[in-house]
Amino acid sequence: MDKIFKIKTKKEFNILCIDIFHHQYKNNKIYHNFVDELKIDVNKIKEYTEIPFLPINFFKTHIIKSTEDEAQKIFLSSSTTGLNQSKHYINDIEVYNKSFLETFRIFYGEPADYCILALLPSYLEREGSSLIFMMDRLIKESKNSKSGFYLNEHKKLAETLESLKKEKQKIFLLGVSFGLLDFIENYTVKIPDAIVMETGGMKGRRNEMIRDELHFLLKKSFGVKTIHSEYGMTELLSQAYSFGNGIFNTPPWMKILIRDINDPLCLIDKNKTGGINIIDPGNYNSCSFIATQDLGKINDDNSLEIIGRFDNSDLRGCNLLIS
Repeated sequence: MDKIFKIKTKKEFNILCIDIFHHQYKNNKIYHNFVDELKIDVNKIKEYTEIPFLPINFFKTHIIKSTEDEAQKIFLSSSTTGLNQSKHYINDIEVYNKSFLETFRIFYGEPADYCILALLPSYLEREGSSLIFMMDRLIKESKNSKSGFYLNEHKKLAETLESLKKEKQKIFLLGVSFGLLDFIENYTVKIPDAIVMETGGMKGRRNEMIRDELHFLLKKSFGVKTIHSEYGMTELLSQAYSFGNGIFNTPPWMKILIRDINDPLCLIDKNKTGGINIIDPGNYNSCSFIATQDLGKINDDNSLEIIGRFDNSDLRGCNLLIS
């Protein structure tokens, strides 16, 4: 599967997607039945834009696998009720490792250049988090003795940040939104050269907040110019990143398409708001073509702007409603 991460042209991407589509149509019973219900002639699909996208909620109600091999890992979505969790069956965990490590290098360079700190209390308190798995590996790759997870150890985190600042060590601080807000209510640490990243979501701990308000508070407290964001979810093995203002970019092997809100089988043009469809070839042995319940639009430069979400959805990665 290394060819996934060597994609350079649109033609290569299209060939890969068509191959994956036929593999998943043949080997994934749920996806096969879904495509058949749409009465689609699979042999006529020649472009990735013609491939049908499986609604993300299927990961909550069905086992989505394109292989008979036993899963090496099962990632579980967060849930405030403990019910209705998505399950992502991972046949080859090295694909996930390769995906997030290559993506980090594309956007931020080598993990070893940073002290990587993770403020993820809600994720640490449950099993099966793909985000915890990713951050654990990045922390190890950083090879910095001060890198690590923080549950509710705010004083220790503040002391660590002050120490790293004095050492002029590059800092990468990632936190769930409510965790970062809890921290800045008690501590103000000015780290203007650091990367501060929020993953979205209050997880039932606080009232939801629009992105601009959240970022304003975090920028003021940490003294940074922008707040970075991560857009990923349990059902994916790839992530998009934002350097600020909620504008996301994807690695070369990940593709975002926008569908019509009223006609989910119809794709719409750039600069128009609709439902976000994601192609993630890393999901080779589950489903690579997912219709999320997030709302967004593609800009002229192919960046993704997250607008919000459909009503009554229970999503990860897009928990901020944007004004």
